[in-house]
Amino acid sequence: MAQDSRSARELYDESVGSWARTQPSSLSDFTARPSVLEMCRPFDGMRVLDLGCGEGYCSRALRRSGAAEVHGIDVSNGMIEAAKHEETREPLGITYEVGDATDLRLVPTHHYERVLAMFLFNYLNTEQTRACMTEVARLLEPGGRFVFAVPHPSLPWLRDKVPPFYFDVGETGYFAARNTRWPGKIWKRDGTQLEVQLVHKTVEDYFDALAAAGFERMPRVRELRVTPGILSVDPTFFGPLGETPLHLAISVER
Repeated sequence: MAQDSRSARELYDESVGSWARTQPSSLSDFTARPSVLEMCRPFDGMRVLDLGCGEGYCSRALRRSGAAEVHGIDVSNGMIEAAKHEETREPLGITYEVGDATDLRLVPTHHYERVLAMFLFNYLNTEQTRACMTEVARLLEPGGRFVFAVPHPSLPWLRDKVPPFYFDVGETGYFAARNTRWPGKIWKRDGTQLEVQLVHKTVEDYFDALAAAGFERMPRVRELRVTPGILSVDPTFFGPLGETPLHLAISVER
């Protein structure tokens, strides 16, 4: 399988219309986002940074659930325009800007109590991931919490290239695939599909990046999957995933 040469900015500028939503629609809206947002709690009255915010789906959920200040940053102009459009349609007081998650020098030190990065690091290589996590460590207040989710690193080697979620790494091995951008697809419940990407990193890479950034406390780790409650919503759609580990979610305090 050929590697995906498009940048994350190009991919999401092209597909922004497919991602815009006000209700859960894609697989990960059920299997990942609710659990990861719960890992951010408590965040009532807190300042939250949503890195890789896309069109603002999680930013809006955070604000509606009590966050005092939410700021979203994404590399895609199209996604930020979509987020701003929704903010105009339903004003929640969220601010959005186009930016690079590896260079947040304009953001004040110790400004946030929570930083969320939902499926950001699967678009960054190891060096970029370390740079981003170093910036996050600077932005967080002492005692603040960093929560992020990525596709489970083992997923491409556990699933065939079939709906409702896969990455195509061809015949490349788990370690040999590191730092290469691979194409994938994730489905919505209406049968349509979304193009996604994976710059593969091992579990070790993520923990090494956290340590290099200065996070010293023991992280909380969750392997997210289809639970019985999720399965009951739509057995036909979620059933094929069975016991597959879909996402890795990590929460660590500064």
